[in-house]
Order: sequence, then C-alpha cells, then structure tokens
Amino acid sequence: MSHRQASVAAIIGYAVREGVRRRIFLVVLVLTAGFLALYGVAAHFAFRDVRSFAGGEQNILDPTAFTGATIFGLAMFATLFLGAVLAAFLTLGVVRGDAESGLLQPLVVRPVGRSLLLLSRFAGASLLSAAYVLVVYFSTLALTVAMGDWSPDHVIGPALDLALAVVIIAGLSMLVSVFLSATAQGIAVFMVFGAGLTAGLLGQIGRAINSSTLHDIGKVASWVLPFDALYEAGLHALISSTSGLTGVVLQLGPFGGAEAGGPGLIAWAAAYCAGVLTLAAVAFRRRDL
Repeated sequence: MSHRQASVAAIIGYAVREGVRRRIFLVVLVLTAGFLALYGVAAHFAFRDVRSFAGGEQNILDPTAFTGATIFGLAMFATLFLGAVLAAFLTLGVVRGDAESGLLQPLVVRPVGRSLLLLSRFAGASLLSAAYVLVVYFSTLALTVAMGDWSPDHVIGPALDLALAVVIIAGLSMLVSVFLSATAQGIAVFMVFGAGLTAGLLGQIGRAINSSTLHDIGKVASWVLPFDALYEAGLHALISSTSGLTGVVLQLGPFGGAEAGGPGLIAWAAAYCAGVLTLAAVAFRRRDL
C-alpha cells in the first residue's frame, strides 16, 4: 500500500471514529431498530386486513399487490430519509467546522492535500451511508415478503437507486460544508432534501390532474436535485410490471409509483455528483484556513 493510499485509509478511519465519538451510529441504530419494528407490525396488520379492504373483488383490484407496493414504497421513503440523516451527520462540519476548531489544519499538509482529504471524507461518508441504505432496504423487503408474501417487480434496481441517492446527498453536504458552519450546514442540507422530495410530489400531482406544466416543473426540479429522480425511479420499478386497475391506482402514488429512470438518469447522477465534488474541491482550495 502506497503512502497516499494509507493516508486515504487513515482519513476514512478517522471519519468513522469521529462518527462513533459523536454517537451518530448509536442514534441511527436506535432509530433504525424502532423503524423496522414499527414497519414489521404495520405490515403484519396491513396484509392481514387487506382482503376486507378490497371487498373480496380480487379481479378488480389485487389487494395484496396494492398493499405491498404502498407500504414498501413508504419503507423506501423512510430508508432514504434515514440514509440522508446519516450522510448529513457524517459530513457535518467536515470543512468549515473542523477548520474553526483547529482539527483540519494538520490534515491538509502534503502529501494528503485538501482535495484528497475532501474526497476521502466523502468516500467514507458515502460508502457507510450507501451500505446502511442497502441493509435497511433488504431488511424491509424481507419483512414485506414474510408478512404478506409479496415482492416488488424489481428488487436490485430500487436498492441501487436509493444507494446512489444518498451518495449524492453526501456530496451536496460536502459542498455546503465548505461554506457554512455545522449547524447551518445541517439546516441547509435538510432543506434541499425536502425541496427535492416536494418537487417530485409536484410532478406526481401534475400527472394525476393532467397538468403538463406542473408535471414538467416537478420533473425538471427533480433532475436538478437527482436524488429525488433516483428515488422516483426506484418507486416506479416496484410496480413497472403491474397491470390492470391495480397498476393504474398505484401509479397515482404517492408511495407506489413515480417516473421511470433509465441509463440516462444514472449517467446524469454520476456526472452531477462528480461536478458537485469538483466544485467543493475548487472552493476548498481557495478557502483560507
């Protein structure tokens, strides 16, 4: 292992230890355990009572598919939210906060440098956040299958969409950390996160009421903040092969259907993330410590 690789590994390890010191992982673990317990109970009762909801008319609406897609779509939203919380806190105060406390200056000397430090902290935060999202996603999937004997039309695609979404959130948080203090950074990141989800919801409302203008506004805004477009693509993949009235009803959302993604979205998300990190690195190099 080269000296530069060892430095990167050390910085990532430092980020992990800092998360442990701040009890970030403990908080996330408690929240996740509570969420999974609540989801398991809710899924059990939802699937148990689903036949009475459909009135026995199985040929009109598939109650199991409707319930499964709706509650698992809600689980995807919660997974993305918890992943965003983890990504934001792992990058909280990475630049300006550590600079003001005097922790950053000893780390940016050669051969590490500012850009390598920034990318290393991003790598640590994004890998941990993406891994966390995948674990929670497949945990809720296992609970859904166990409670209702239902699984989505596609499994891997939505999981990867959520993982890439939190990577983008981590990148945005890194960029904001160059300019704002830790408290302001956290507020700004969650406001951007909420704005992205609101944009996606506007697009769905526009499609439901046949308003092309509202739909276009929501779609453009979602691609400006592509973590929402990825989330929507994951939702769409859950029921992309579901036909009949069930598919039509689920497409109305808000947790069962959204906009399809495709390779173009993945390419744009990767380019977007690279652009955000480049901008963060340039701004960091010009910033006085």
